[in-house]
Amino acid sequence: MEKIKSHRELKVYQKAFDAAMAIYMISKKFPKEETYSLTDQIRRSSRSVSSNISEAFRRRKYPKSFSNKLNESEAEAAETQNWLDFSLACNYISQEMYSKLDQEYENIIGMLVIMQKQTEKWSI
Repeated sequence: MEKIKSHRELKVYQKAFDAAMAIYMISKKFPKEETYSLTDQIRRSSRSVSSNISEAFRRRKYPKSFSNKLNESEAEAAETQNWLDFSLACNYISQEMYSKLDQEYENIIGMLVIMQKQTEKWSI
């Protein structure tokens, strides 16, 4: 197996980035009165998932720091799910879109948990 050289090669990073972009696109249609609350919050938390994965990847030589950044990413993914709950409850997104994105974040969280349990595999 060839060593991964960039965070961009990580499947979990790719999934997190794609999910954040999907949220960006759907949140463009949120009402203007949500600009500084829901829209801003869901965009920030969704983008933080992939950005924390990027930081974690560069901290692999420090297992505790690596694990901490992955944990932050996991927390941001859960926060994004919370904002998705509000988006659905306010009828800003369809049940289908909600289910798709919520499941994607469940998958991302699962991948992050596995990485946290296997920090030695990622250390340099």
